Amino acid sequence: MSGLLLDYLPLVIFIGIALVIGLALLIAPFLVAFKAPDPEKLSAYECGFNAFDDARMKFDVRFYLVAILFIIFDLEVSFLFPWAVTFKQVGAFGFWAMMVFLGVLTIGFIYEWKKGALEWD
Repeated sequence: MSGLLLDYLPLVIFIGIALVIGLALLIAPFLVAFKAPDPEKLSAYECGFNAFDDARMKFDVRFYLVAILFIIFDLEVSFLFPWAVTFKQVGAFGFWAMMVFLGVLTIGFIYEWKKGALEWD
C-alpha cells in the first residue's frame, strides 16, 4: 500500500505548490496594492458609458468594431491550433491553404488599419 501512495507523492506535491502559489497571488494584491480609492476608479467601466443610464441612449459604434475585430482574430487562432497539431498530416496542400487563409486575414487587417478602424480619436 505504501508503494501506491509513493506513486501519488509527486501529484500531492504539485497540488500543494499550486495551492501555495495561487493563494499567494490572491493575497499579494491586498498587501502591496496602493490604496487610494477614487470615485472614478471605483466606478464600473465596461463599455464606455455609465452602467445605470438610459438603455436607449446612443452607443458608440467603435465598441462594436472592436468586438468584431476580436471575433475575427479569435477565430483565426481557433483555426491555427488544430492546423498546428496536424501539421505533419496535412502536407503541402494544408500548409498553402493555411497561408491563403492567413493572407486573407492579413489583407483584411491592413484594410482596417488603413481605414483608421483601429484609431480611437
